[in-house]
Amino acid sequence: MEIKWLVAAAAAPVAWGSGYYVTATYLPADRPLFGAAVRALPFGLLLLALRPGLLRGSWWWRTALLGVLNFSAFFTLIFIASDRLPGGLASTLTATSPLMIMLLAWALAGERPRRASLAAAVVGIAGVALLVWRGASAVDALGVLASLVAVAISSLGFVLVKTWRPPVDLLTFTAWQLIFGGLVLVPVALLAEGAPPHLDGRALGGFAWLGLAGTVLAYVVWFQGMRRLPAAAVSLVGLLNPVSGTVIGVALAGERLTPVRLAGMALVLGGVLVGQPAVLDAVRRHRGAGSPAASGEPGQRPAGVLQRGPDRAGVLDGTR
Repeated sequence: MEIKWLVAAAAAPVAWGSGYYVTATYLPADRPLFGAAVRALPFGLLLLALRPGLLRGSWWWRTALLGVLNFSAFFTLIFIASDRLPGGLASTLTATSPLMIMLLAWALAGERPRRASLAAAVVGIAGVALLVWRGASAVDALGVLASLVAVAISSLGFVLVKTWRPPVDLLTFTAWQLIFGGLVLVPVALLAEGAPPHLDGRALGGFAWLGLAGTVLAYVVWFQGMRRLPAAAVSLVGLLNPVSGTVIGVALAGERLTPVRLAGMALVLGGVLVGQPAVLDAVRRHRGAGSPAASGEPGQRPAGVLQRGPDRAGVLDGTR
C-alpha cells in the first residue's frame, strides 16, 4: 500500500465534511437538489474542457450509469433521507458505507475483507453515532430506506469505478460521470424545487468551493484511491467525513465539543487506523517475528505470509 494514495484519498472525506458548514452558511436554503446539480454539471464540463476526451462504444452507457449511481441517484436519495430523518440518524446510516463497499468489492473484485477491517468499520459507525446523535425521535421508514439505498448504490458505483477501465484517463472519466449525473439532476431539481434561486457573491463562492474542492478534487482522488488501494483501506477513510464536519463546526460555527463527541471522534479515528490492511499486516509480521516458523523451523509457514487469491480487478469489463 502506498501511503501517499491513502493520504490523497483522505482529502475527499475532509472536503466533503466541509460541505456541511459551507452549505449552511453560504448557499440558498432548502435547495439541495439545485446545489447538487450545480456541483455536478458545470464542474464536469470544466473538467472535460481541461482534460478533453471521448468515450467509445459501451463506455457511453457505462459512464452514464456511473454518473447516475455516484451523483444523480445518490444526491436525490440523500435529499429524501435528510428531509425525513434526524440529521444524526441519517449520518449514522450513511456511515455504513465502508461495510457495503468491502462486501461489494469482495463480490465483484475478489477482495475478501478481513474480519478486523469489518470490525473496525462497526467501531467507526458507533463513533459516528456518538459524534452526530442528537437524541431519539420518530424514525421514518421511507427515510431509512432512502438512506440505505443511497449507500448501496454509491458503494456499487465506487466499486465499479475500481474495476472498470475505460479508454480515457481518470480525469476525463470523472468529468463524463459528473456531466451525465448533472444532466439527470437538472430536471429533477426543477420539478422538486422550482426555478433556480438568485445567487449572490457568497453563494457563488460557496458553490466554487464545493464544486472544485468538494466535487472535482474530492472525487478524482477518491476514485484514484479506490483503483490503487484495497477497498477496505479507502472505505474506512471515508469515515473522516463527519469528523471533518464536526471539527469545522467547532472551529468556525461555535459548536460545542462535548465529551461524548470526543469519544465518538476517538472511536472513528481508531476504527480508521486499526482497520487499515497495512496496519493489520504490520501487526501480523510483528507477531510472526517471534514465532518458531519465523526462526526457520521446517514444516511451518511463517505467520506473516498470506495466501493470496488471483487478482480479479477488471473482471467485469472482460479485460481478464
